[in-house]
Amino acid sequence: MIQKRYYGKNKETLSIIGFGGILVMNEDQETANRRVSEAIEFGINYFDVAPSYGDAEDKLGPAIKGKRDRIFLACKTMQRDKEGALEELKRSLKKLNSNYFDIYQLHAMTTEDDFQKVIGPNGALEAFLKAKDEGLIRYIGFSAHSADIALKLLDVFNFDSILFPINWVCYFNGNFGPQVIEKAKEKGITILALKAMAKTFIPEGQEKKYPKCWYEPVDNKELAQLALRFTLSQNIAAAIPPGEYKFFQWAIEVGMNFNPITQEELEYLKKLALNIEPIFKVS
Repeated sequence: MIQKRYYGKNKETLSIIGFGGILVMNEDQETANRRVSEAIEFGINYFDVAPSYGDAEDKLGPAIKGKRDRIFLACKTMQRDKEGALEELKRSLKKLNSNYFDIYQLHAMTTEDDFQKVIGPNGALEAFLKAKDEGLIRYIGFSAHSADIALKLLDVFNFDSILFPINWVCYFNGNFGPQVIEKAKEKGITILALKAMAKTFIPEGQEKKYPKCWYEPVDNKELAQLALRFTLSQNIAAAIPPGEYKFFQWAIEVGMNFNPITQEELEYLKKLALNIEPIFKVS
C-alpha cells in the first residue's frame, strides 16, 4: 500500500502520492471510475481537483460517489473576491457530490494583485472563513507559482497547508522552493507538492507530447522516479504527480516502496539540473 504521512496539527494521514483531478479530465466516465477505484485500492486517499481542470470535476464527482468517506478531498478556486469564491465553492461541491471539502485552496497565487485582492475587504479569504464556520470546508490552503507571494501569504494568515512546486531543477537551478519549505516548517504549516516530475519548458513551436502537461516532464522512468523521491525526501506530506496516467503509475511504484534520496543521488540531480532551464525560479 502507498505510504502515508501526517497532514496538519490534527495528524490526519494522507497518502504520500495524491490523485490529481487532471487524471480524469477528458476521459470517459468508465475510465474515470476505474482510475479512482484503483487508486483507492492502492491506498491513495488524497484527491485534488479544481474548476480550471476542464471537465475533471464532472468526471470525478460520479467516480467518488459512495467512496467519499474514504478520501481526503481538496479543491481550489481562482476567484479572488468573496462572492465569486463562495459561488465557485458551492458549484464545486455540487459537482463532486459532497457536503464539504477537506481542504479548500486559493489557486495559483502568483501576482501582487492576487495577494491584495484575496486578503483585502470582501476578498476570497473572507469567503473561506465563512465557509469554514458553516462546515463547508475543514482546512484552508493555497497554491502558488511565486515564491515571493507564497512567503507573503504565509506571513499574513495561519494557513493549514500550502500546495507548491517542489521540483529538483527549480530547487537547484532556480533557487525556487528552499525558502518556502523553510518558512512553512518554521510556522508548522503542512506542505503539499506539485511538479515533482517536471523537467523544463516545452520549446516554442514544439508540439506537446503529453497534452495534460504544460511543461516538459521527465520522460525517463528511472530519472522521473528519482525526481519524485527528491521531492518526497523534503519536509512535505504528499506529492501530486502529472496528469498523464503513465507518470501516475510510476509515482505509485515510488509511493509503495519509498526510500529517501541518498547523498550520491542528490549530487547527481544537482549536477544534472545545472544544464536545464527551470520552469520556476527566483530572480
